[in-house]
Amino acid sequence: MASNKKYWKSVEELNENSSIVASLEQNEFNEGQSPESFLGDKETLEASSTTRRDFLKYVGFTTAAASLAACEGPVIKSVPYVMKPEEITPGIANYYASTIADGFDFANVLVKTKEGRPVFILPNKEAKGITNARINASVLSLYDSLRLRGPKIKGNTASWSDVNSRVAAQLESLSNDGQKIVLLTGTMASPSTEAIIAQFSKKYKNVSHVTYDAVSESAALDAFEEVYSERALANYKLENAKTIVSIGADFLGDWQGGGFSAAYAAGRDVKSGNFSRHIQFEANYSLTGANADKRVVLKPSEQAFALINLYNAVTGQNLPSKKTPGDASILKAAAQLKKSAEKSIVVTGIQDKNAQLIALAINNYLNSEILDTKNVRYVRGGNDADLSNLVAELKAGKVGALITYSTNPVYTLPNASDFKAGLAKTKLTVGFSSKEDETLSEMQYALATPSYLESWGDVKMSADQYSLTQPTIKPLFDTMQFQDCLLAWSGSSSSYYDYLTSYAKSNVLNGASWNQSLHDGFVPLNSSRLRGRSIDVASAANVLKGNTKSGDFELTLYSSIALGDGQQANNPWLQELPDPLTRASWDNYLLMSQLDADALGFSNPVQDNGAINGQYATITVNGVALENIPVLIQPGQAQGTLALSYGYGKTKALKQEMLLGVNAYAVAFGGSQIATITNTGGEHLFACEQLQHTIAGRHDILRETSLDEYTNGHVENWNPRPEVSLKHKEVDVTTVDLWDDHDRSIGHHFNLSIDLTSCTGCGSCVVACHSENNVPVVGKHEVRVGRDMHWLRIDRYYTSEGDAGLETKKSNSAPTTEDNAAFYESLETVEALNPQVAFQPIMCQHCNHAPCETVCPVAATTHGRQGQNQMTYNRCVGTRYCANNCPYRVRRFNWFRYNSNDEFDFNMNDDYGKMVLNPDVTVRSRGVMEKCSMCIQMTQKTILDAKKEGRPVDVNEFSTACSSACSTGSIKFGDINNSEDEVTDLRNDKRAYRLLEFIGTDNNVVYHTKIRNTNEA
Repeated sequence: MASNKKYWKSVEELNENSSIVASLEQNEFNEGQSPESFLGDKETLEASSTTRRDFLKYVGFTTAAASLAACEGPVIKSVPYVMKPEEITPGIANYYASTIADGFDFANVLVKTKEGRPVFILPNKEAKGITNARINASVLSLYDSLRLRGPKIKGNTASWSDVNSRVAAQLESLSNDGQKIVLLTGTMASPSTEAIIAQFSKKYKNVSHVTYDAVSESAALDAFEEVYSERALANYKLENAKTIVSIGADFLGDWQGGGFSAAYAAGRDVKSGNFSRHIQFEANYSLTGANADKRVVLKPSEQAFALINLYNAVTGQNLPSKKTPGDASILKAAAQLKKSAEKSIVVTGIQDKNAQLIALAINNYLNSEILDTKNVRYVRGGNDADLSNLVAELKAGKVGALITYSTNPVYTLPNASDFKAGLAKTKLTVGFSSKEDETLSEMQYALATPSYLESWGDVKMSADQYSLTQPTIKPLFDTMQFQDCLLAWSGSSSSYYDYLTSYAKSNVLNGASWNQSLHDGFVPLNSSRLRGRSIDVASAANVLKGNTKSGDFELTLYSSIALGDGQQANNPWLQELPDPLTRASWDNYLLMSQLDADALGFSNPVQDNGAINGQYATITVNGVALENIPVLIQPGQAQGTLALSYGYGKTKALKQEMLLGVNAYAVAFGGSQIATITNTGGEHLFACEQLQHTIAGRHDILRETSLDEYTNGHVENWNPRPEVSLKHKEVDVTTVDLWDDHDRSIGHHFNLSIDLTSCTGCGSCVVACHSENNVPVVGKHEVRVGRDMHWLRIDRYYTSEGDAGLETKKSNSAPTTEDNAAFYESLETVEALNPQVAFQPIMCQHCNHAPCETVCPVAATTHGRQGQNQMTYNRCVGTRYCANNCPYRVRRFNWFRYNSNDEFDFNMNDDYGKMVLNPDVTVRSRGVMEKCSMCIQMTQKTILDAKKEGRPVDVNEFSTACSSACSTGSIKFGDINNSEDEVTDLRNDKRAYRLLEFIGTDNNVVYHTKIRNTNEA
């Protein structure tokens, strides 16, 4: 029951004696300044001869001047087209179907362009495309001013003709001498590129192609190849699953390339009656663990034995293993798996081939229909053994030429020094990249490649679909595609575009139209199910036992939701995106449990403005030390474990503000990572938002219930209607109003619906909002002091089961000191070890009875007929009364002029970065309030398009940036005056409630109670 739970955002809240939390609850503007900071000290004021009258006169003048300055917008001179391109109409967006495949993220996308500039990325839902925060942010990376702008030879600018002639001549010479030529690439999943490499290999002798993934899935690939004779990854039909057991697999994150969130959400649809039970075993709190119905904390070494124990419990075998703290839960999970049988699935993230074999064996024993060996995936192809051999050969001087593409081994290899030493012994080194990164800085030839938004290409992400990439803008710099260079070096005069079209028509399209395929962005393919051979589980379990090592501290490395493998580390949208669990941005950090932190002397003191501080640690793994890592305490972290994210610690092709964190790849040795740790003290300042803008502690913020209670219980118990007192009687809040209602039945009336059950907290919607609405990036310091500008935030709440009797007592009478002490002590010592997590996207609630509108002295914030709470920027004078009166803390005051300001050297003061700005949305001058507008520019365009075409707006045609980007369908947007729109039914659903509805704001944002499947076999 929701009423039995306490929701908290920080461990600090569990300290009943904390004055900081009490201060934050009362402080609406924690980012403000003290009066002394601008008036001077007491002595100065007392000694002043200025009269009160003069003071008020000057203050009045300066306030008026500041208000006028805030209303001034920059003058921008526009140059008209001399000859307008046929496909471009100023002010009208064009959409192009394309595909991103950067070696880490793969997706079918639609690219929105304005006046020939890509400005927004959204999923191509016809191709079942799913985007994440990094894919949405990739449009900004296109305009990175630090991109490599042309080819270089030994650091000097060169021409492409010179590069191609020199490289071809050297390759010819090396080939004639019988020396080895190696292509080292990331996973491309490109059939046409593989064909070009085959052609290149015929031209030159002794050519080999090594595929390398920075975040390796080689163990899973090796296991699948051994069983099914194809180097691929299994797919999973999670939409049909009844039981999901994951041991260390963050499948809602980046595990095996990600992309499972939509199917996972579809399998947890309460309306359809299909609702899977998800059990997660893990060490650090992952996005997947946060969404699990049951989460069990295990160290990495314990996970390996838990997997063997699960196999024994499911099959009845008795393979040698060890006991783990999670064995009781393992037995329950096994019973659940056997009950669901073919509707069950087991996945694991243990990076050991034998662990992957055992997981496959469990699924085969269950005859799992969820394990899909027909539509297999090709989004990872790296081979760790081949890479290890290559580094050894490079170091021994046995490689004549090395050509790298879509990979950065000098940054991502733990033995990067060996790789660099090998480069010095290699006669020809050529690197392709869009940036002069750590690897290209060591190469003889540094060759500039275009962004995927400027390129042609094909991608086969899965067996049943062939996808196409097309350029959406003319190349910004003097770049050339890797494929064009290989063709030229192979002696072909064909361009890659010609080769691609010929390849597709000959091998894929089977007579289908090339233009139509390019328009759609994909072509369906036929695939057949792979038949597997038997697995020697006993041998696999024996080897797994031998490979598993335990220690006092075990290190888990993970890819963060924001930066992934680090390719887009120079992207400010991603650097400022808060981590879903820690709510920290602009950092990577060492995560540890509260108990370990207490033992080692680490703490995270909270400041009076909500900011969090910490100390530094040094960890050593296999003799390699990482120093000055800030420590952040993570509730739910397994005791005796540490966690660190990839993607940080880069040193090349980054702006100064992005030179952050430590390089976790330096200790990515694979297998069990045993670490030693020392507290090196110091003080680190985190940019952490978990206590800023919080509405925690207020009644009825987040509602959740069990599947059984939802199905069989009474709705008034788990989703009660809010009541207020009227004439000494409790009545429904909607029957009492301080405002006179307007007739909202005419025209459109917009609502936003958010399903807390299917929201995974991925942050894709946050970046999409940034992209569509020109939301500024403010930097680490401003985030730290509470001046972030996110129009949409995702609040993370830890939930703890409290004592129901105590809760009732607390609500009806003042609790005693003893009651409070017992309650909070139990939370601190028990619940903080493994709390549940719930996510809640929060944006402007667009209240029909908005408290912000009534207090604005200049009527800058008003209510539109379509239900949107609107902001008139050139009328706002920045009093911030509206923010003070907003119960949801969703309004942002822009303290500075973020565009064209060297203090904020991110994207909006950069000539290239400004190209990403959406011309449909005003870039706000300083001194005004900003907030979610329900993407009013998108709704008005939809209305105008329908009007121009002489038709009514189609059902479910309206959308916003966040609803377009949401891969799980958690966020829905529409018109409740259209009875057929999906949001109309959602508003009336029995799970629907509105945030803080008891205060009578009559919100147009509706939430749906979170459901957890607590039913055990």
